[in-house]
Amino acid sequence: MLPIIIAVVAVILLFTGGFVQSLQFLLWVGIVCLIVAAVMFIMRSMSGHRSA
Repeated sequence: MLPIIIAVVAVILLFTGGFVQSLQFLLWVGIVCLIVAAVMFIMRSMSGHRSA
């Protein structure tokens, strides 16, 4: 019974660890996209072009 409980806990920890790492990756992707969007907005506003 104890090895089964340990195996279940290990599988749960593996899944949560992978989930957290993928969330951290998505967080960094979101930050990079936000920075790129901010730079594009600043460059567009500095150039003076007005888009409809």
